[in-house]
Amino acid sequence: MDRMNKIPCRRIFTDILLELARGDRDIIVVTTDARGSVTLTEFARQLPDQFIELGIAEQNAIGVSAGLSASGKKVFVCGPACFYSSRNVEQTKIDMAYSGNAVKIIGVSGGVSYGALGSSHHSLNDLAVMRTIPGMTVILPSDNHQTALMTRALVNYEHPVYVRMGRAPVPDVYAYDNTVFQIGKANILMDGRDITIIAAGETVFHALEAGRILKERAIQSRVIDMHTIKPLDEHVVIKAAEETGRIITVEEHHVAGGLGSAVAEVVVRNKPVPVKILGFPDEFVVHGRPLELFEHYGLIGKSIADAALKLIQA
Repeated sequence: MDRMNKIPCRRIFTDILLELARGDRDIIVVTTDARGSVTLTEFARQLPDQFIELGIAEQNAIGVSAGLSASGKKVFVCGPACFYSSRNVEQTKIDMAYSGNAVKIIGVSGGVSYGALGSSHHSLNDLAVMRTIPGMTVILPSDNHQTALMTRALVNYEHPVYVRMGRAPVPDVYAYDNTVFQIGKANILMDGRDITIIAAGETVFHALEAGRILKERAIQSRVIDMHTIKPLDEHVVIKAAEETGRIITVEEHHVAGGLGSAVAEVVVRNKPVPVKILGFPDEFVVHGRPLELFEHYGLIGKSIADAALKLIQA
């Protein structure tokens, strides 16, 4: 569980996509001066007729991708999440979602992956933006194994999608032979009845660490990987509220509008219980390496466990 994978999720994504694209000429990749960031160099070399480079023009990229999708192509438009969740919002809303084009936006180096570059390169409001667009699916894979399954699932998925993944290698949450991924269906990684911890993306590993720390203190926590932010698995949230009575959410996102907000909306409508949202505060966060920022803002295992204990004792 705690072993660090040497290959980042973005590389697993491009490896699997290249494998699939060799046998399917309808798979098209679009990027905007980001083949290095997304690790698309080999894809472009092997399949130049299925690769489109548009320079630094994210708005154009979505428009071109939507046109290709309307022509029957299976389009993945790829680049840094900080740009693909802000510069092209109108095109994502109108050309993709409103027009019913099943383009897949792959936002890499998401969250605080570019931590030292500051807020211009952080993507901490992307979930809030994307989940409010009607018809959009929003996914955050937690490790390489889940990323591989997600990539295969997205090729023939007939809805517009926003995917966010990080930049650096991440610890394994799953093993090769026990990975489960279904769009819109959360995974329960630990079960318990004292409190529920819900996480997504790179915070899932830290939520599991918190679950193990709590177990050492005789507290049985339910840890849920909510890899799909939209459509949210409302059933698993309601069941957690009913059976554990307390929920903590953990996300690499501002506390407003993301995973925590989505969970709280379900809870308040169906089974009101205390909900604590852990994430980045309403400020332009400090600069630093991703793990330093996670620690500074209380998103590592020990800090999550401490917050859970406070909620239980409240």
